[in-house]
This record gives sequence, structure tokens and C-alpha cells, in this order.
Amino acid sequence: MEVQGASELERESVDFTGSSALRMTEIPSEAPKRTVDNTQTPPTLSSQSISLRHRPSRLSKYGVAFQPPEDDAIHYHDDAKEMPFFAKGRDFESTFTNHKYTSEEKETLRTYESQDYLPSHSEVYKNWIKRQPSRLDWDLWVMMGLIGFVVGFIGFLLHQTIEWLTDIRINKASEYLAVDNLLLAWGWCVGFSTLFLLFGTVFVVYLRPSAAGSGIPELICFLNGTQVRHIFNVKTLVIKFISCCLSVGSGLPVGPEGPMIHLGSLVGAGISQFKSDTLKVQLPFFERFRNSEDRRNFVSAGAAAGVSAAFGAPVGGLLFSMEEVSSFWNDKLSWQIFFCCMISVFTSSLFNSAFKGFDFTGSFGLFKSTQFILFKVYQGFDFHIAVFVPTILIGVLGGALGGVFTIINLKIARARKRILSSIASSQLQRLCRVLEPLIILILYISISVFLPAAFPCTPFQCMVKSNQTTGEQLWCEKQSAGRSLSWLANISDTQFYNCPPGVVLNSTDQTAVFTNKTYNQVSTLLMTNGERAIKRLFSRETHAEFEFFPLLAVFLVYFLCACWSAGTAISSGLVVPMLLIGAIYGRMIGIAMVKMFGVFIGNTLWAWIDPGAMALIGAASFFGGVTRLTMSLTVIMMELTNDIQFLLPIMVAIMVAKWVGDFFTHPMYHALLELKCIPFLASEPIVYNSRKRRYVVMM
Repeated sequence: MEVQGASELERESVDFTGSSALRMTEIPSEAPKRTVDNTQTPPTLSSQSISLRHRPSRLSKYGVAFQPPEDDAIHYHDDAKEMPFFAKGRDFESTFTNHKYTSEEKETLRTYESQDYLPSHSEVYKNWIKRQPSRLDWDLWVMMGLIGFVVGFIGFLLHQTIEWLTDIRINKASEYLAVDNLLLAWGWCVGFSTLFLLFGTVFVVYLRPSAAGSGIPELICFLNGTQVRHIFNVKTLVIKFISCCLSVGSGLPVGPEGPMIHLGSLVGAGISQFKSDTLKVQLPFFERFRNSEDRRNFVSAGAAAGVSAAFGAPVGGLLFSMEEVSSFWNDKLSWQIFFCCMISVFTSSLFNSAFKGFDFTGSFGLFKSTQFILFKVYQGFDFHIAVFVPTILIGVLGGALGGVFTIINLKIARARKRILSSIASSQLQRLCRVLEPLIILILYISISVFLPAAFPCTPFQCMVKSNQTTGEQLWCEKQSAGRSLSWLANISDTQFYNCPPGVVLNSTDQTAVFTNKTYNQVSTLLMTNGERAIKRLFSRETHAEFEFFPLLAVFLVYFLCACWSAGTAISSGLVVPMLLIGAIYGRMIGIAMVKMFGVFIGNTLWAWIDPGAMALIGAASFFGGVTRLTMSLTVIMMELTNDIQFLLPIMVAIMVAKWVGDFFTHPMYHALLELKCIPFLASEPIVYNSRKRRYVVMM
């Protein structure tokens, strides 16, 4: 193999060590090619910063004489001269244009090594295969089931830990707010949350920087054929799990679903090999899977199992792996990954239904719909063809806001890189990276505690009613001038803040009716975790539970804080923030429609004019506007909510959001790959047509 721009001794080193072929096609076509001038003396090793002793091994590991950046959050290329702030082809770029790299970024692209999907069928490998005992792929199915079980159990541990930390934080803060002690509530939240977030951030910054973020862009890159350092290491798995639990449990506006996908791929990459270079362990089992093809197939299966465990969506996990992360696929692999996803959901749902915050509920073996279906919608109704008018509007908003969200996140990431690279001291760099998420958390907590005071309390009354679906519970109605407007979704998750307590009018063994009871709309959405807030926004026949301006305030706060949090030195994802942001503006549109056309409850022609239904469509549209997922996202939304009746509106909103978003930016995960300067080969090339003066996609 010959490497352009290398001396004769360097090329001999590459041949001797047997490094895999570089994927030169992943370097943009406009990159200048380096050629060797044979009339000059080849550069000596003394002219380079790498010694002769280390050069062959480094060429073998990375394919070039210089290794990729160890921490891409600090590695920064000054692009101010070549690329202005609003330059097209950088952060502002449609999917029909190639990303423009600076000359320094092109050099970084060249430092990555590519890997083949199929193993090299040498004579030694063929002879080794012949000596293996004959099987009917039973061991492959066993491995898929094992990966699914382990990923499902990790998902259970992650979910229970986050729920446990969240309950401790919210319950104590609610006690202080009930007695109108805002400062004490703020102090408790800041002290409790910053303590846990500090540990989660320190672990990432000082022990494993590659555990930061969701890990999905790096996973996509690996399955596309690029070798990325430390993303499939047992140390990365441990640090990512701990950091995700602490960051989400602390109340930062992030979610655990993205890291869960990376954790699943880590399990697939590790268990399938039955060896660990970090732990110095190599067991004599499943040795035939120690090749590039099988390992990457198991990584794809682990990622799909991670989606399944995070969302309770086995079919959605299969489609996500096929649509977004995997570059190689076949029918046989589909069935195997489907089996892996089934085992993953079975395991996570079985244990999550039996435990709540690690407390045994006494019902092991009973699959509870509240745990199996994450955002279950209880009220379903028919919809009129007119529903597609607001659906298209919501889809346009989802694509536009998704593009804005991506651009802001990329600009913040570039500013972060610029600031960190300007700091000479590595210790000071690490300190700044630790402090950034803490600053965001303190700011978010301060807003969550004090902002609700700017909004009035909302009165409602409650009574005990028996329901076949949910059992006996408190049913509450919002009141206005003595008239019932709508049900409240769930009184147990309602934040009363410092509002006046209710007085019991009638109390017997059977019923209890309260009056003069009030709650705070902004606090109900901010002083909780993202999943509980989404459930309230998705609730049906709760037309007046939230009003327009409280939702607008929460939208602005959560949009900016979530956009800033993504990319900091913590293990976190964006799925829950994306669903919550979309649900908020979708519910705002639903409220506007209720104001114009009125409230319709029951089996009527216009019952679909419901803020909860619009919130569901909005969540799907924003998710699609940021990630540009289509098939997998549609199925995931169905499995998340069990609302099959709204399948068509959700499909329309997702497609419109994708079409609109494609005119603003590349998909979020692909844009992050371009920001990190990690090579990625798209499925379809984009070339410039000089006659039409535009980019066209080559089919």
C-alpha cells in the first residue's frame, strides 16, 4: 500500500506492519493532493517530531504518521479567515451541498484510519475457518440474545437510578416550595444537583473524554468504516453509564436515550469478542466472531437494542439501526437484530415493571403498560381531513426550528472549541470544561425555581373517582368562574409551588372533594424531569391545563438551555429535549385552535382539535427536523404512545419537517461529524453541476 506524501521508509513501514487501506475517497474532492518530488531527497526521520522507534507502530495504528486529536472538544481550527460566520457550506448548508472544510481540517481528516467491513480472506484465515466446527449459526443467535439481555438490564439500571435521584431532588424541593421558602428550595436543588453533576463531569473530563455526548455520531462513523479511538472501550462504558445517571438525575435539560444507544453498541462490541485489551482478558469462547464483519454486525445489534431498551420500541430500534447508523445490511441481519431487540425490551420492561426507584412493587412478571409504553395515550379519537392543515404548519415549524437548533448548537460548539484552544494550560482547560455544565445547571435551576413566581396560580378542584383503566384516583378539573373547563392530567405530578392549599369541603371514606386548591403551570413543567413533562403535554382532553404564555416561557428557557447543554463534557442525549420542545410548541398551536374553534370533548367530528394531540405531532416534527429520521421515527412515536390513530398526521409532520430542515442544515448527527472532522462517506455522492450551477445528488 502506498501513502501519498510519505517517504520510502514510511511506505516500507506501512507494508511491513500491514495497516489497512486508507479510505482516500472520504477526503473531500477539493482537498489538495500531496505528491512526492522524486528529484529531492526524501525527508529524514529527524525532520519529524516522531522517532523511528514509534513511527512504524503509529503508522500501523492510524495509517499516517500523526494520530487523530485525542479530544475533539479542544482541538480547534481557526476558520475565521477562510470561512466567515455566515458562510454557506459550513453550519448553514442544505443537504444538497457538500460541507466545506478548511485546509487544516482536511489535514485532520487524513489522520483517521479506515477499516474494511469484510474480513481479509487470506490463506491463513481460510485455513482457520476450515478448522472450526460446523454450526448452523446457533452461536450467532445465542450471542444476539445475550447482547439483548445485557443491554436491557443496563437500561433498567439506568432508568431506575435516574428515577431515584429525580424523586429525591423534586420531593424535597416541593416541601420547601410549599412553605414559600424559595431560597431554601433553590439552595437544596443547587447543592444536590451540582454535587452529582460535578462527579459526572469530572469522570468524563479527567478519565474518558470520549464518553461525552451521546456517542451516536462516533457510532455512525465507526459503522461507516472509520476507526475512532476509545469509543468501544470498557472504561468508556463505565464512565458513560455513571455520567449519564448523574447528569440526567441532576435535572440538567438532557436525556438518557442517546447514551443508551452508545452503551448498547459498547456491549455489542465487547461481549461478542469475549476479550478485553483494557482488562487483559481473552476467553476461549466465540473466537470465530473476532473479525471486522461480525463485530460491526454485533455493534449494529447493540445500538438497536439500546434504542429498544430506552424507548420500549423493538421495531423502532431495528429501523433506527438500519436507517441511521449502519452502512451495511442484509435480510439475515434484520432477523437477528429483531431478535436482539425483542430480548432487550423483554428484559427492561420485565424489571422496570417490578421496581420503582429500586423498590420492589411486588408484581414481578406483570408487564405494566405505564412502564412498557413510555408516553401512553389513553384517549384516542377519530380525526377529520382538516387535521392536515395544522399538521403541515407544525411540520414546517419543526423543520425550521430544528435547523435553528442545529445551527445554534454548532455555533456554540465552535465557540467552545475556540475558547478552550486559546487556553495554554491543560489543567485550566479541564477546569473550564468541568465548570461549563455546572454553570448551565445553576442557571436552569434558578430559572425553574424563581420564574414560576411571575405567573399566577391556577385554581382547580378534585374528587375521588373509580376508573377501570387506572383504578381509584383523584380526578381534578380546572375551574374558571365556577365552570369546569377540562381535566388535569395527573394530580400526583402537579407542582403546587407556593400556591394556597385547598380546603376539604367533604371528606368520607369514599369521596373527598377539595376547593380553593391551586397549582402553578410553569413549575409543573420545569420542576420535574423531561419524561414526566412530556406525559402531561401529551395528555388528552386537558384543553385548559396549560395556557399560551406559560408554555412560551418554558419553551424559550428549555430550548436555549438544552441547546447549550448538548456538547458539554457530560454523557447526555437530546431525544427527551427534542420531544419536549416539539410538544410545547405543538400544544401552543393546539391552544390557539381551541381559542378559535372552542372545546370539543367526546365522540364528535372535531374532537381532534385537542392540544395534547397537537403536542404529539409537534414532538415528532421537531425530532424529525433535527435528526431527519423518517421510518424509524414514525414507528418509535407509535410504540412510545400507542396512538395508532394518529399515524398519518405524524407521518405527514415528519416528512414536511425533513423537507424543510434539509434546506437549512445537514442532519444533527452528520453535522457534528463534520464539526469534529471525522470522515464519513454518505450513501449518495453530491457533485456540482457547472452548467446548472447547483449541486445535484447522484443516484
